[in-house]
Amino acid sequence: MYQYSDFDRQFVHLRASQFRDQLTRWQAGALAEDEFKPLRLQNGWYVQRFAPMLRVAVPYGEISAPQLRVLARIAREFDHKEAHDLSKANAALADVPSLPDRCAHFTTRQNVQFNWIPLARAADVMDLLASVNMHGIQTSGNCIRNITTDALAGVAVDEVADPRPFAEILRQWSTLHPEFAFLPRKFKVAITGATEDRAATPWHDVGLRLVRNVDGDLGFQVRVGGGMGRTPIIGTVIREFLPWAQVLNYLEAIVRVYNRFGRRDNAYKARIKILVKAEGQRFIDEVEAEYTDILDKDGAPHTLTPSELDRVSAHFAPPDLTCDRKSADDKIAHILKAAAEDDLEFSRWLQRNVRAHRNPDLRAVTLSFKRVGQAPGDATADQLDRAAELADRFSAGEARVTHEQNLVLPWVRCDQLPELWREARRLGLARPNIGLLTDMIACPGGDFCDLANARSLPIAQALLERYRDLDELHDLGDIDLHISGCINSCGHHHSGHIGILGVDKDGQEWYQVTLGGSDGSRLSGTAVPGRVIGPSFAAAEMADVVEAILETYRLHREPGERFVSTVQRIGLDPFKAATQAVRTHTAPGNRSVAAA
Repeated sequence: MYQYSDFDRQFVHLRASQFRDQLTRWQAGALAEDEFKPLRLQNGWYVQRFAPMLRVAVPYGEISAPQLRVLARIAREFDHKEAHDLSKANAALADVPSLPDRCAHFTTRQNVQFNWIPLARAADVMDLLASVNMHGIQTSGNCIRNITTDALAGVAVDEVADPRPFAEILRQWSTLHPEFAFLPRKFKVAITGATEDRAATPWHDVGLRLVRNVDGDLGFQVRVGGGMGRTPIIGTVIREFLPWAQVLNYLEAIVRVYNRFGRRDNAYKARIKILVKAEGQRFIDEVEAEYTDILDKDGAPHTLTPSELDRVSAHFAPPDLTCDRKSADDKIAHILKAAAEDDLEFSRWLQRNVRAHRNPDLRAVTLSFKRVGQAPGDATADQLDRAAELADRFSAGEARVTHEQNLVLPWVRCDQLPELWREARRLGLARPNIGLLTDMIACPGGDFCDLANARSLPIAQALLERYRDLDELHDLGDIDLHISGCINSCGHHHSGHIGILGVDKDGQEWYQVTLGGSDGSRLSGTAVPGRVIGPSFAAAEMADVVEAILETYRLHREPGERFVSTVQRIGLDPFKAATQAVRTHTAPGNRSVAAA
């Protein structure tokens, strides 16, 4: 993991101290609300439906055991909904007391959020975060947000090059970049170094993919203009090969063009995807012209040198965990044999939660945070503490937040897999459902978010309840189910094999369903938005609607065919017919989320 320098640490602590001063002045009335609002947002503090929400940056998903323990302490000591007056709660949210607190929430952008911390205690939380080199800088606002990457970065067997050093260099370049602090809208960058795109780069404002040209030189394929929201668009490739040393100069050109020409008169049309779509080749020409000026007139000030890349890469050297080569193969063979003979659940865990590693003596293991009674991606204070223990014992003190809202332990020795499985199962984190239907993505939705049209979490719980049977889940196979509470698509419904979008109809919560979306990974195929299968459905219908979709898949699939492949082969009509057949005729007043 990257280790903060003295400068990094001083910077984060000074930022926390600055925020304490701003908060104190606001509390004393010396700062007006409209003056304080941009200051708190620049540190990750939103105000949501019932309480403030803090978004903590986890650059490219890497998180240490000490950091997990501080997040656990924050959840336990500060994240209390009892500190807030819920008497003004929307009448439709009759079960507000059941909303989870004392927990953290893993997001699809590899960040961590808290939903109940009072602003009065915000400065204390920022000091705690700073004590382990964490903060909320640029997790909000019209700036370059948290850089994301593949949770298997540096360990994946299909990796062309490790993207983490470049992600760290991008973090340092973009943090408080004076020219890009007030862009037309937020700006998101993802980077991958693998042949399988597990970072969903086509869906980002800028997607970077490490590649090698015919001569073996390392560089980037560059996409621009991807995004979800009201207008789902797959990013356009504007450079098939950019030498790695020029990545900062080229990004500077892209963001300058966006800053100059991006719309500021309409928030819905301000993202770079709208500019790229509207201008097409002209946008690319402007970027190339700006890039040429940066190289020729400005002297290419951000050109990376091999020594700088080596300096940053040294922080990402793998830990020394290699087993005795002579005995490793025998141990691995014994583990697999024992799994096949003695324990079906362990065998399934090895199949679903354990990934191959570039070091044959090691594996990457996913801890599942998807289970009945807990919102997808939520981690209680106790679970965070236990995950820290597992990271220390089995993964050199390191974990990774995943795009799918789980945690990965990237440095697990093969001979420790049985012990890790037993411990993770005891803690409820070993459910072998990674990549299956119940390994769903869901945003917090209307339970927490002011922007949401509908609630996501009760729909997720209804599906987790219905699909408990692991035999059934494994029979259904790989399915990405994504749920968003509004068109902003924080739950990435556009890229789900099955996408569920909350919509408002005359003040009632309804849900639109899409099929065939993809994030661009190997199992999903080329990145593409899902297609709507018909009129929206009431909350009480949603579990039946999903069941009808899955039964249609069972009826039409060919041997070994995955769900998304069946959708692509037979089209939407059979699924439309099946879902319309299960529509209920409940009176609109009864079609509430609570019914789910």
